[in-house]
Amino acid sequence: MLPGFTQYMDNALTASHDDRLKTAMAYSLDAGGKRLRPLLVLATAVVLGADPASAYPAASAIEFIHTYSLIHDDLPAMDNAQLRRGKLTSHVQFDEPTAILAGDALLTDAFSCAVAGDLPAAVRAENVRILAQAAGSSGMVAGQMMDMEGSHKELTATELATLHRHKTGALLRAAVALGANVGGASPADRMHLDNFASAFGLGFQIKDDIEDVTETAAELGKSNNQDAANAKTTYVSLYGLTGAKEQLHQQYERAQAELNQTSVDVTVLAAIADYLA
Repeated sequence: MLPGFTQYMDNALTASHDDRLKTAMAYSLDAGGKRLRPLLVLATAVVLGADPASAYPAASAIEFIHTYSLIHDDLPAMDNAQLRRGKLTSHVQFDEPTAILAGDALLTDAFSCAVAGDLPAAVRAENVRILAQAAGSSGMVAGQMMDMEGSHKELTATELATLHRHKTGALLRAAVALGANVGGASPADRMHLDNFASAFGLGFQIKDDIEDVTETAAELGKSNNQDAANAKTTYVSLYGLTGAKEQLHQQYERAQAELNQTSVDVTVLAAIADYLA
């Protein structure tokens, strides 16, 4: 990840005037992780010819939203997780009220990030719309609700895919859409980039399901076998390990095929897609 982006994102935290709140926000935001969503924003903007710095506000916004979602997912009322990115989860490190408020602040401050910078007002307004739709009741939060309702039930393949296209896929699609918006992609390229993001997002979740049962908590940086503990349907429980790997390969192939149909050099995005291989 570009050092300039990390510094830009960290500077956005200075708007908080309460030291404990700021400390809790920074604890989760700077805990590491793949930074995949901001990376997709920046990479998409760059392949379309944009200055990466012009995409820093949108990239920061989506990482703020992603981090808030992890804090809230880990809460006792949700997954009750103890580890995240190799560190104690926010509610364990601090306390539950502080974790809730840190998540609330990151979500809200994300929209301040989204409207920052020197891009045309129409571009920044569209970035806000993309983020709100992806994060809210028709996107990620809808997926989280489906996930909660799906516990202790055997979901069908269609139900499981729908759940993950919302819970995980919505923000990944938004990341690519943000980069495409910043970079001024053509309608045709936006369509293929969105199809790429959709396949990549589902593949990313399938890979996560596989790693949950094949890697240790130390390797994952978070609690493993968490889905089984919460009686959730996964691609491994539905298809078996071999079948889940086949499903993952299908999404990888689809993602690369969509990239190959764009009119720009997508080498960087294709390299990111190789995470699924």
